[in-house]
Amino acid sequence: MDEENKMSIPFLFRCPISLDLFTDPVTLSTGQTYDRPSIEKWLAGGNSTCPVTMQRLPDFSAVPNHTLRQYIDRWLLRGVADHRNSQQGSGIPISLTILKTGLLSSETPLAAKLEGLRKVRVLSTESDVGKSFLIQLDFFPVLVHLVFQCPLEIANLELVELALDCILRLSPSNNLNYLNVLKQDAAFSSLVVLLEHGSSKMKTFLCILIEAISTSTTTKELCSLLGQSQTVLQVLVSLLLQSKTNEQASDAAAAAMAGICTSVESSRSDAIKEGAVEGLAEYLSTGVRRNASNALAAMEVLMGEENGRKAGVHVGAVRVMVKWVFRVSSKEEGSERAVGALMAICRASSRARKEALAAGAVTQLLLLLQSQCGGTAKAKARALLKLLRSSWEENNEM
Repeated sequence: MDEENKMSIPFLFRCPISLDLFTDPVTLSTGQTYDRPSIEKWLAGGNSTCPVTMQRLPDFSAVPNHTLRQYIDRWLLRGVADHRNSQQGSGIPISLTILKTGLLSSETPLAAKLEGLRKVRVLSTESDVGKSFLIQLDFFPVLVHLVFQCPLEIANLELVELALDCILRLSPSNNLNYLNVLKQDAAFSSLVVLLEHGSSKMKTFLCILIEAISTSTTTKELCSLLGQSQTVLQVLVSLLLQSKTNEQASDAAAAAMAGICTSVESSRSDAIKEGAVEGLAEYLSTGVRRNASNALAAMEVLMGEENGRKAGVHVGAVRVMVKWVFRVSSKEEGSERAVGALMAICRASSRARKEALAAGAVTQLLLLLQSQCGGTAKAKARALLKLLRSSWEENNEM
């Protein structure tokens, strides 16, 4: 940032170390306030004094300066109004525009880009006004470019992971049009490679992004491409199978798989072929899960396919779904989805009916009928009880 633009930011709003706008102001025991990234870098360098007063610090504690944060937010808000009415605006639109240009430039050093992304992350997380400003200044497509349109052989994984984090914090569901750039061959290939070879955190971020893509007709074609990708489906299944050791990634994978399977009918057969039923059954078998309702919704639509029902019987999915028929802690629609999935598989398979009976499905269904569940869930429960009763009577007559 040049000197003219620095001066446009109020002096009290600039960190004494970086001379840039505070993104996360914290106060030391000496009473001096610094931007958290700057003071942490200072202390990490082996320094034990306050940079301004040069007093030795009795401790390295840093207390968030909420009052200064509020003043900066108010100033930012006035800056938004100024920016709407003027091309020049106030200092912050200018400084953020320079930051955006730096992120896009191939000549900007990696360290500077990482520092810039950290500022974007803090602004998008700590300040609603800052987040609004970043969206208005079109930072979302810049971040998408950094992640998916940089040649993979020169991409820095730390930068990609940080940029992905920022994308999610800037509400991808409100910026879905920008994600259609991923339909381009090179960008889509980047997404697939990052999903396959990225870190666990990166895979989690990408699964959350895939779920967002699956929620809108704006990105329906992109969702179809994801559902047609053998690699994407295989990675999602592998994450589901790791549900006991990687909870966050498996939760995100469950929502992503559900989004693809429920939104794109043509993807279901491929998903089943790649092991989606086994992966979802494993995920649901590990107890109460954050995205159990999504997983059950996916299981219900997959049980609507003949090969899905065969896979369900083969991997023991019936017993797993019986456990989800009535769960006090689960969402009501989760129970309804579980009953729907059981209905589909039990209608087509006598073996599935026997397994459901042996797993205690009748008791679960009766408990569900006595609960405050909705009319649709009760109707499905009654129909399944009738089907299981017929099977039970046939077995007793034999």
